[in-house]
Amino acid sequence: MTKTRCVIVGASAAGVSAALQMRRMDFPGTITLVDTDPRLPYERPPLSKALLEDGASALVPIQPAEAYRDLDIELRLGERVTEVDPARLTVRLGSGDILKSGRLVLATGVRARRLALEGGDVDNVLSLRDADDARRIGAQLAGGGPLVIVGAGFVGLEVAAVARTRGIDVTIVEAQPHPLVHALGPDVAELLTDLHQGHGVRLLSGVTVSAFSGPAGRVEEVWLSDGRRLPAAVVVVGIGVEPRHELARSAIVDTDHYGIPVNEFGQTSRAWIYATGDVASQRHPNLPQRGRIEHWDAALRHGAAVGSTLAGEPVRYTDAPYAWTDQYGATLQLIGRGRPTDDLVLRDGATPGRFLAFWMRHGRIGAVAGMDASREIGVVKRLMAAGVPVDGEQLARPDTDLRGLLKKRRAADGPVPVGASAAP
Repeated sequence: MTKTRCVIVGASAAGVSAALQMRRMDFPGTITLVDTDPRLPYERPPLSKALLEDGASALVPIQPAEAYRDLDIELRLGERVTEVDPARLTVRLGSGDILKSGRLVLATGVRARRLALEGGDVDNVLSLRDADDARRIGAQLAGGGPLVIVGAGFVGLEVAAVARTRGIDVTIVEAQPHPLVHALGPDVAELLTDLHQGHGVRLLSGVTVSAFSGPAGRVEEVWLSDGRRLPAAVVVVGIGVEPRHELARSAIVDTDHYGIPVNEFGQTSRAWIYATGDVASQRHPNLPQRGRIEHWDAALRHGAAVGSTLAGEPVRYTDAPYAWTDQYGATLQLIGRGRPTDDLVLRDGATPGRFLAFWMRHGRIGAVAGMDASREIGVVKRLMAAGVPVDGEQLARPDTDLRGLLKKRRAADGPVPVGASAAP
């Protein structure tokens, strides 16, 4: 009897996580992971830290090569899926091979959005999504700065921090009043502004890039909307992403502005096709409406939920999104998503290098962000999972024992729900 084959397109966090979970759940069929990158699937978060190092040696595999062999997961690396035939339930590769696929998982991810300006595609105007991008940025920065970063999101701030620790002159151009203001709100985002300015970053907010200038094939000046011109040896653009949903469209699967709409189990508008990770447009308890959750941890968890569903045990991904970013030796961590209607509580004594912020919602913690506060974040995660009522004034005091609040809840209502005890 022919085994059912599952083809997973995209071998980053979500795709690999789906494949691993399917094997953990004893999926009996063939699993094939296809990716255009010829390298063994690797972790993406460390890429910014490897900018000025040997890119190949700095890559961290998601799993060692033998893990895929031991779990009987076929890797088709360095290959591209060119066509999905929804009538025949087949996948065609660039090599000409046609794979029969009873189940298809699209973990195709997102691509960096580019500036639609003349000169936006020359050699020293770059973005950071994969190892090749990291290698190119590192090669360009080998000669020093000045470096101009367009966009003060997670990628832009991480690149700025790495460059400054190497003594490179850095200017960030950001259209919003503060970096990460949509994720953190103005009060917390202002702390990040102070952090980067304290390390010598020139942060220009409320302006955009209007033009590039320089000799053929290279940018030497960045023109801003307010008339200023910035010298630039390297430009890194981090102004958001766009979904890679072309395969879904070719298979006549519904798509939207965010990516590929999926139901609570990762299933698309075609029953045999699933989508997971950054490309999935999903409804989630922490999102006010359908959208993407683009962080690495979310991709791992959503991929595992889809993998479990494909193995016969449906799982909904409802975990509070967790994200982190390294800045000058400290780690900024976020759990959940703050909302405009939340009440912000910033713990007393906050500094750019260490702070803890809570978004209060109906007397409970709806989201939390902390810089250099890993222990506290771990406890707050458990408070959030248990739905513990908390007083904002208590949270604002540095001497409040967060573990004590958790213990009181345990004593009153029993143990914290399974899975909520592990720190992120």
